[in-house]
Amino acid sequence: MLYKSLVSVAVCAIMVSGCSKPGQQSNQPYQDVSMADASEPGAVAATDENREKYKANEISPVRMVADAPVSTFAVDVDTGAYANVRRFLTQGQLPPKDAVRTEELVNYFRYDYPLPTDRAQPFSVTTDVAQTPWNSDTRLLRIGLRGYDLSYARRPAANLVFLIDVSGSMEDADKLPLVKTALSMLADNLQPQDKVGIVVYAGAAGVVLDPTSDPSEIKAALNQLSAGGSTAGGEGIELAYATARANFVKDGVNRIIIATDGDFNVGVTDQKQLEELITSNRDDGITLTTLGFGQGNFNDALMESMADLGNGNYAYIDSAMEAKKVLSEELASTLFTIAKDVKIQVEFNPAYISQYRLIGYENRALAEQDFDNDRVDAGEIGAGHQVTALYEVVPAGSKGWSSERRYADNKRVANGKQDGELAFVRLRYKLPDGDTSRLIERPVAATLLADAPAPRGDMAFVTAVAAFGQKLRGDTRLGETSFADIRRLAGNPDGYWRQEFVKLTELAETKAPIKTAQLVD
Repeated sequence: MLYKSLVSVAVCAIMVSGCSKPGQQSNQPYQDVSMADASEPGAVAATDENREKYKANEISPVRMVADAPVSTFAVDVDTGAYANVRRFLTQGQLPPKDAVRTEELVNYFRYDYPLPTDRAQPFSVTTDVAQTPWNSDTRLLRIGLRGYDLSYARRPAANLVFLIDVSGSMEDADKLPLVKTALSMLADNLQPQDKVGIVVYAGAAGVVLDPTSDPSEIKAALNQLSAGGSTAGGEGIELAYATARANFVKDGVNRIIIATDGDFNVGVTDQKQLEELITSNRDDGITLTTLGFGQGNFNDALMESMADLGNGNYAYIDSAMEAKKVLSEELASTLFTIAKDVKIQVEFNPAYISQYRLIGYENRALAEQDFDNDRVDAGEIGAGHQVTALYEVVPAGSKGWSSERRYADNKRVANGKQDGELAFVRLRYKLPDGDTSRLIERPVAATLLADAPAPRGDMAFVTAVAAFGQKLRGDTRLGETSFADIRRLAGNPDGYWRQEFVKLTELAETKAPIKTAQLVD
């Protein structure tokens, strides 16, 4: 068969290139070839023993409504941070603080938001308010979105290209062998009209399987792959896009799924060049999903950036169970975009709110003027995806984080009207094939603030996950909240994934202090 000869050619090219497995000497010094080190603002790398890279993000600051009444950010449906945090904790380590993106922990789970009633408006909007468990002077405002579900039978044809890193760094059991398992699961969920091609890269890139609808051919080609060589990721991306374009499906899904540890070290390693390549193809309707694998040299900063630029999503695969969740149970969400460039803007009424802070979304913040600018890229929502945002707010007249200023000329007084609205929520989005955004607007009733109950049900679980993420990040505004407090807030939830979360709080409490993962600038 075709893939057999192509695999042989690819493997020959790989073996000539030499091996660059972590711990062995590569062709160039690591710091010189790290894309995140070279051009990703704020990226941090680890020691020689642990060369993982995470983009630095400071905890969201407190905002005074008098100074900054409007909060704007792009949605985030990635879940990579949660699975990566789980990997650290199950190995008896606290994750690096920058590896924890609280919104990705929160959005890993599904909540009881209503289905949208009209497909022309692809998601529902829910708001509610609860008491803050760690601060009696504040309240929690939750904003929830839920995208419409797409049935298996109704989904459009998919033109997929698996872009697989087969360099030497991928030979470990939690890398290429797990990649094969994960993508084989996806192959088993294809429909007759779907096609999958496979491109690999190491010291060079090559097509090892022309597009086919036969799951057995796809899995056979995957099984033939082996690891060796350096990592010409840029060349692989170029070839994957060329393959996707040659088999473009009009009105269908055209997506590249890249499986790698993100350790690019030869060829095109300049991140700006890669960004331009991904952006130009995104605008032509070819999107990009990144699947992260492995440890030791994992480049989380690059994986997240590529998915954001490619109008796709980013997941970290740490086990066959996670592969099943992302590529089988949530396949529609992973592949099929129902809204793009989704932005949220919240304007607070100073008559009811004096201070606020957004929990998470640190690297998704947008300038206020970006909200109305359709040229500003934002987040995408897939079929069935959910997005949750939590604000901690200070009711007017309550004690806040910042004390009142002493001098009259320094004081800012925001005069608000008690019109029954504590805040106003705006959402902008484009349909998948649209260039002009649409607007959804929702007031948040002030009565929710006055009548706020203690968190319960889904709201309690959301709050527990958010507190867990912030505690791992070292958020001092959680006060004396302990992992045991977070566990009590989560309760005794139903379902495998929520029960696993409770166990992770136990690991964080008992195992993590023994060994802490450290990153250095």
